[in-house]
Amino acid sequence: MGFVFRLKQMKKTVSFFLFLVLLCKANLLLAQAEPESIVPDDDKFQEYFYESLKQKGIENYDKAIIELENCLRLKPNNAAVYAEMGKNYFALKKYDQSYSSFEKAAQIDPKNKWYWAGMYEVNYKTKNYSQAIITVSKLVDLDPKYKEDLMELYMNTQQFEKALVLINDLNENVGKSERRDAYKTQILLQGNFQNTAIDNLLDQISKNPKEESNYIALISLYSDKNESQKAIEITKKLEIEIPTSEWAQVGLFKYYLDKNNGQKAINAMNIILASSKIDAKIKHQVLNEFLLFINNNPQYAPDLEKAISYFDKDADVIVAKEVGKYYQNKKQWDKAIRYYEQVVKSSPNEDMETNLLLLQAYVEMKQFELVAKKASTLIEMYPSQPQFYYFFGLANNQMKQFKKAKEMLEMGIDYVVGDVLMEINFNIQLGEAHNGLGDFKKKEQYFAKANQLIKDKKSIVK
Repeated sequence: MGFVFRLKQMKKTVSFFLFLVLLCKANLLLAQAEPESIVPDDDKFQEYFYESLKQKGIENYDKAIIELENCLRLKPNNAAVYAEMGKNYFALKKYDQSYSSFEKAAQIDPKNKWYWAGMYEVNYKTKNYSQAIITVSKLVDLDPKYKEDLMELYMNTQQFEKALVLINDLNENVGKSERRDAYKTQILLQGNFQNTAIDNLLDQISKNPKEESNYIALISLYSDKNESQKAIEITKKLEIEIPTSEWAQVGLFKYYLDKNNGQKAINAMNIILASSKIDAKIKHQVLNEFLLFINNNPQYAPDLEKAISYFDKDADVIVAKEVGKYYQNKKQWDKAIRYYEQVVKSSPNEDMETNLLLLQAYVEMKQFELVAKKASTLIEMYPSQPQFYYFFGLANNQMKQFKKAKEMLEMGIDYVVGDVLMEINFNIQLGEAHNGLGDFKKKEQYFAKANQLIKDKKSIVK
């Protein structure tokens, strides 16, 4: 009996010990399995929470929310539960409930940036940028990386002054970016913002005298406001602070032109045109200004060829066209032809004006076969444009191909509407064609009509 009793007592002791060991192990396992943000009061809370995660994982968001509501009944002030509800509501596109849930989480634990980030995500999705600015301003205090988002929001809401402050701050502390530079340019182009922008840029130049972009932006602003003297002053300051700056030469080029200092202007121009930093639009403008300058200062014309060479690989036809016009005004037809042909080669079907200029230059050089061939091709492209019929007729008259000239001129004159000078020229060429064909009666008719049109035109002018 005693042995049996002691055996029973021993079994009870061992059983109790095993129970304690198992209990400790269970608690340890629970502690390891639960997420950091949850400290469950009991197994039921944990069961509901993990079930919500499971349902969210298989996109049963409604069921996940039900499980989370069960969690809240056990723990009404649990921030992590509210955050999870915000995620599920967001997935269901119930943005008001999502925002409200994240907001409650942030009220309970205001130092957790992810709760504010959830609110921000809802704001951005619903394009509520004004509210997003409030939210992200809180986020910036918790994580300065969100300054980039705040800058974007200021741009979206056209709060350019605040955006510019952040752009300068980020450029200084994080480093420049192409996106921020583009925003900065956009801001500075705002007419009603120019005065503020100028003050801001002057301040930035004072703080960062080696930052080239601020000088460039300020020079551009002064130029837009026709404050050329101020632009020149900033250009000179840029040259002092950054002697290697190619942008400084843009302002100096204009300054030297105004002072009629041709050689220094040419030196500046060559630096500008050779630069990989300065955009093509400014280069074209510089070349056009130089063309105007050498009209009055022809001694510098030889430098034009070198300037033009910088544009050899430029697909923009405007440069070649302007240069062609320059040579045409100088009656240097062979050089004008060279540049007009370059334009036509780049866009044969698009620039009608250059085609007409080219035909006129061919006529001046008495290259009538080229005129006839080119005009014939253009007639096929533009069958209702009388100018090309006229050039075809003129060229064939000069080559004594009078029948071809007559047929094409008679066809083209039907397209002449409201252009008296063109009608006069057609009648003269038709007269020449009939003269060559021996039909002197019609020759006199066309010449008489041309003379009458000339008289009528003169009387109108008087």
